[in-house]
Amino acid sequence: MMLQFEVDKEYPRPQFYRQSWMSLNGVWEFRFDDESEGERAGWHKDVPGDRRIIVPFTYETKASGIGEEKFHPVVWYERDLEIPGEWIGKRIRLNFQASDYLTKVWVNGTAVGRHEGGYTAFSFDITEALREEGANKLTVRVEDSNSCNIPRGKQRWVPENFGCWYVQTTGIWQSVWLEAVEPQYIDSVKMTPDADKGTIKFEYDVRGSELAEGLSLKTRVTFKGAFIRELQQTVDRAQTSVEMDLLSENVGEWKSAHLWSPERPNLYEVEFTLLRNGAPVDHVQSYFGVRKISIQNAQVLLNGTPLYQRLLLDQGYWKDSHLTAPSADALIEDIDKAMAFGYNGVRKHQKVEDARFLYWCDRKGLLVWSEMPAAYEFNDDAVQRFTREWMDAVRQNYNHPSIVTWVPFNESWGVGSIARDYKQQQFTVAIYHLTKAFDAMRPVIVNDGWEHTVSDIITLHDYEERGEAFAAWYADKDAIFDKAFNRSKFAMAGDYAYKGQPILISEYGGIAFNSEEGWGYGNQVKTEEQFIERFRSITTAIKQLPYACGFCYTQITDVQQEVNGLMNIDREPKIDPQIIKAINLA
Repeated sequence: MMLQFEVDKEYPRPQFYRQSWMSLNGVWEFRFDDESEGERAGWHKDVPGDRRIIVPFTYETKASGIGEEKFHPVVWYERDLEIPGEWIGKRIRLNFQASDYLTKVWVNGTAVGRHEGGYTAFSFDITEALREEGANKLTVRVEDSNSCNIPRGKQRWVPENFGCWYVQTTGIWQSVWLEAVEPQYIDSVKMTPDADKGTIKFEYDVRGSELAEGLSLKTRVTFKGAFIRELQQTVDRAQTSVEMDLLSENVGEWKSAHLWSPERPNLYEVEFTLLRNGAPVDHVQSYFGVRKISIQNAQVLLNGTPLYQRLLLDQGYWKDSHLTAPSADALIEDIDKAMAFGYNGVRKHQKVEDARFLYWCDRKGLLVWSEMPAAYEFNDDAVQRFTREWMDAVRQNYNHPSIVTWVPFNESWGVGSIARDYKQQQFTVAIYHLTKAFDAMRPVIVNDGWEHTVSDIITLHDYEERGEAFAAWYADKDAIFDKAFNRSKFAMAGDYAYKGQPILISEYGGIAFNSEEGWGYGNQVKTEEQFIERFRSITTAIKQLPYACGFCYTQITDVQQEVNGLMNIDREPKIDPQIIKAINLA
């Protein structure tokens, strides 16, 4: 069977697809709980809802049907569940793609789970709490805060927007859905390609395996529908693994794997079938890409070839739905428009993006830098919360070939004294090595913009307006590590030294048209001609730096008070994309 993901374009987790699923997006009962009295008052049994909300949009957004931007620390949701008759006897899993920040869930008044974190997915088995007949009641309580100890990214922690911080996101903000599985099922599969060997390693996590004998797992790989290989193995414990040879005589003149790249985003289809005594009990459809990211001679290489990255800063905000994409089509539109401007990648800034976005980047060949939303305090609580959520994000998004770089820290946010503070330096070093322990194949940047400790790539942020001034400042590669570039920050933290890593200008530009409301970087321009001239000047200067291996322009769209996008918040280009593309590709 070939993958048919486009049939289920809104499926929340397209890289791990089951057919037996049901969306819970839509109208829910809703209530604010500013005094946090709901649990004591028994709202988990019956929420006295005084309004309705459209999930998965948060109450702060117009798309939710509420559109109130005032901060409320606790919110409640409730809706009825009707379990399909064909699901009777199966395990029912309740999935949240993201809910900010502390989420507690009850079914028919019975607690089924809690999750801490605002940007990662989580699931609960709700089977035992379901009634055998009739409707079920699903209740959700979400507690958020203005604490800067939690990873919050671009969410403000004061009553009004300021600088580049925007309206907060409270509660459920990505899809909620059910799926039905048998008592034995495949919980996850980690897929690690080896482009040099032409292999793929599968690491499986099978739940319920201790409850059954006679389990086996069949893995079948195809490429554009053509059979590649199939393996079957006995499952006698929860975690097991296998390595599969992808080399095929049918590939071409030489035996090799089909490699993934922006120019050729080749994807293998893979089906996982769990069998008990030969009968299927679980079936998951997925895919993977085979590609190699490496660093050599101060260059980033993709499949052994130098990769010049033309990135676009992408914060993933929409006017009426904020961090939540209005639809899968909206995600696809952003990808297509980024590529139409001549960019081959995006730096997903301060957001762990919707899994559907990553799926379409995989399919279309758009590179992604995956960046963790920042906390803004440094203490033991912040360190623990950040570490847990970051590793959840890395694990959940590991299989996407489009992700080519991990970015746990940005501009010393949350580690404001990293230049001299040993503990803050060691925190970033620890995150670097912890990330590498789970993912040895991708570069890790610590910390993007300046004051790096250990880092596979050195990235610099500079909003100089004129190409001539930029070229003069960066003419001497060695000198940029001896002076406070950006006029205030050093490239390296403390005693950490440059060790020949690739260098990339990962923020620049931010040009805004003259406006009484909102801001951009530097002087605003009045005409399209002024915009194009300035864009050409600074972009050309960066491209002519012999040691720079790429750039990231700020940014794809306007975001609330920040009006420095190539498009406005409605995705209408301010400048003809072909003009920008011609400059980028010149």
